[in-house]
Amino acid sequence: MEPITLAVISGGLSQPSSTRLLADRLTDAATAHLVGAGREVRLLLHELRPLATPISHHLLSGFPAPALADALAEVSTADALIAVSPVFSASYSGLFKSFFDLLDPGALAGKPVLIGATGGTARHSLALDHAIRPLFAYQRALVAPTAVFAASEDWGGTGDALTDTLPVRIDRAGAELAALTLAATAAPGSDGGRALPAAPPPAAHSLH
Repeated sequence: MEPITLAVISGGLSQPSSTRLLADRLTDAATAHLVGAGREVRLLLHELRPLATPISHHLLSGFPAPALADALAEVSTADALIAVSPVFSASYSGLFKSFFDLLDPGALAGKPVLIGATGGTARHSLALDHAIRPLFAYQRALVAPTAVFAASEDWGGTGDALTDTLPVRIDRAGAELAALTLAATAAPGSDGGRALPAAPPPAAHSLH
């Protein structure tokens, strides 16, 4: 059985970065659940900070530098993706968005994706569902139900009855991504190991 390839994109701009720390924790959780299910995992980690200039050049010229081309190819062909961005002005960072703008159309279709974000206060947490989740929904990815936001106080906080502690949310999100990935890679007739969801018939659509 082939290893499951898990791509990880960290959009942190500082070094060290709380965004990278969250990406690592989510990666550890997802990997633990996949290994627990008897699967080998191959990690493909990319930080966007060193790719900032190549991303800018690619947007202007249409030609990616080798390191950027490798990152785009690995994200496109991976079985699953973890994507974490810092939050600026109530949304993802420009660098994070620019990277995903460079993917070929359909590159994330049917791919299980776990999203996360970091920010100074919990007030920024809505960016996950109002900005980051719609970005991946537009690209037809299979986004895990639990999205993980980590504010500065979350790293040492005790959480509350509604949100749980950060470690609990990370483990739950990792378990969800593992389940989606195992189902997608096991689906018969999947494209590149991923199950591509069929569009529902018109009668199945409803407004909520």
